[in-house]
Amino acid sequence: MLIAGKKTIAIVTGIVLCGAAIGVCAGIYAQSASAENGSPTIVIDAGHGGIDAGVYGVNTDVKESDINLAIAKELRGCFVNAGFNCVMTRSTQAGLYGSTSKGFKMRDMQKRKEIIEECNADMVISIHQNTCPLPSRRGSHVFYDPDSGSGKQLAECVQKYMNELSGGVESNTALAGDYYMLKCTASPSILVECAFLSNAEDEQLLCDADYRGEIAYAIFKGVVYYMS
Repeated sequence: MLIAGKKTIAIVTGIVLCGAAIGVCAGIYAQSASAENGSPTIVIDAGHGGIDAGVYGVNTDVKESDINLAIAKELRGCFVNAGFNCVMTRSTQAGLYGSTSKGFKMRDMQKRKEIIEECNADMVISIHQNTCPLPSRRGSHVFYDPDSGSGKQLAECVQKYMNELSGGVESNTALAGDYYMLKCTASPSILVECAFLSNAEDEQLLCDADYRGEIAYAIFKGVVYYMS
């Protein structure tokens, strides 16, 4: 778990409790974090990219990779405004594999790990969208490395706020997962499957910029709650 001073804990808790005043709280937090302990470094990983589109929307054929990037950018804004150091593994629609020759997927994943290691990440948040043969499945699932106690705590905190999203989404439980991105650092890491692109209602919500902003803010609140 990330450790912060008492003043910092009080301020980030205030961000969760006083969402309407987040701009003021975030400004105070930025000054406090920089002055006392330095700002934590959060890595935001927008899954897929380039020729690896991930899954597609059931009605619109929207690419998962594009939805991931849009949410990742919104989430970065939340953290930067609150005074955190924030690194994105990708900030464009391109992938990180270099060449599209055989093995591009593993090269892409290894590059993400390299970025995480080079910036000495205090936390990793990987953004994805889900799919299921059963079209009725909805809502988010936050995954954590089963060998990481702090990762599990972080996932449960973020899942709490994802379950409170508008749009009639289903409440789910944080789950253990064997994902590459959860094992790139000893720091707490989560993989957030924000919603199901195989579900027409979830897909419609994901195509709405305002709702993507709600998702980003829910993840941010979960992280702050974890830190507090």
